[in-house]
Amino acid sequence: MTGFDLIIFDCDGVLVDSEIIASEVEAALLTEAGYPISVEEMSERFAGMTWRDTLLAIEKEASIPLSASLIDRVDTILDKRLARDVKIIDGVKPMLLQLTLPHCICSNSTSARLATMLGKVGIKDHFGKHIYSARDLGPDRVKPKPDIFLHGAVQLGADPARVLVIEDSVHGVHGARAAGMRVVGFTGGAHTYPAHADKLTEAGAETVISRMAALPGVIAALAEWAESLTA
Repeated sequence: MTGFDLIIFDCDGVLVDSEIIASEVEAALLTEAGYPISVEEMSERFAGMTWRDTLLAIEKEASIPLSASLIDRVDTILDKRLARDVKIIDGVKPMLLQLTLPHCICSNSTSARLATMLGKVGIKDHFGKHIYSARDLGPDRVKPKPDIFLHGAVQLGADPARVLVIEDSVHGVHGARAAGMRVVGFTGGAHTYPAHADKLTEAGAETVISRMAALPGVIAALAEWAESLTA
């Protein structure tokens, strides 16, 4: 048998439509700090990265110092926006009810933010204790490093080669592939952009979907295809 033993979901932009909110907040603060950037460019370049790593990348690229206070400011503003405005990605609840395989969440968001968002949209209890934050492993172990994906696999006793990851960001796809896992890209969040699907494919996603309703069928098709190769 060559199917899957575990499905790992990213959270932001996959289960909850939070990436667009983060991009709006972060683009506004960066522009105010002297680094003009649009919401669209923010989504395309930095979705899936922590705010700390985003700031470090921009400082290196633009050779401009960015105040450390930006980290605290974005957290304060973003937490308020997410608690008030975040919505579930369309089709997530019925999709989760169809899944028969074990599944968990592996995210770069903090545990506190994950609890807030997932609680607001009504799916926190569905995942129970299987909600994992890369920040809990350490600030240097976040995506695009594979650590959080490997951690999730260990918690549920799954072989990485038999894990399927659902990711909306290039950085997340890179991390999952580095963990030895297969990946389905997702472009159904409000932060999607014209080249989104192509970039996820180039990063290593085997296929890309834009609707969560398609996921159960895609999981079955990928498992069947793998089995046919070994028949």
